[in-house]
Amino acid sequence: RGERVHVVYRGSRDLAREREIEFGSRVHHADLCRAEDAERLVAEVLARDGRIDHVVHAVGEYVRGNLAEFAAEDLRRLYLSNVESSFLLMNAARAELRRTKGNVVLFGSAGIEGLRARRETAAFYAAKSALLVLARSWALEEAPHGVRVNVVSPGVIPHEHAADDTRAGGRIPEIPLGRAGTVDEIAEAVLFLSSDAAGYTTGTDLQVAGGWQL
Repeated sequence: RGERVHVVYRGSRDLAREREIEFGSRVHHADLCRAEDAERLVAEVLARDGRIDHVVHAVGEYVRGNLAEFAAEDLRRLYLSNVESSFLLMNAARAELRRTKGNVVLFGSAGIEGLRARRETAAFYAAKSALLVLARSWALEEAPHGVRVNVVSPGVIPHEHAADDTRAGGRIPEIPLGRAGTVDEIAEAVLFLSSDAAGYTTGTDLQVAGGWQL
């Protein structure tokens, strides 16, 4: 579409080297769980290209386990990587997004709207539910400034870096459309939410899940 895309990595240096072939100096190293890194990242992007129109926060660890056996440190890590990192990035980018009337897309997870009990993913969904509340609150606060904030919530999307228990496997019968989704379908959803076609859309949780968890 002609956008100048910047890519951010935390620990995947080998993957970052591959991205540098395509994105060159628009590949950045940052830990978005640190306020200073988020602020530095925004400054680097502005120094390189002079503006920020879109922010896609595709960050967030996944830990599975029932609550009776869940470690407190894992709970803190889920909130830090899924919730606090988005909070810090939003704080760092807010002034520029207001200037450009930009938009933000955050990553949720299919089914967070239901707020139902979970046997093995309660902590993860608690973090994603908190993120959804933040996203809608940002959408409300930033609307007068022309900034849109939305969430895309993938369902079963097998890919190279997916956790083993999130791969399609036996879950296909639970998906009304009868198949797992693809990474490209998630990318298309993000592209839509970042486009003029979604210019009247904010505070939305777009479920890209084939009807899973309906």
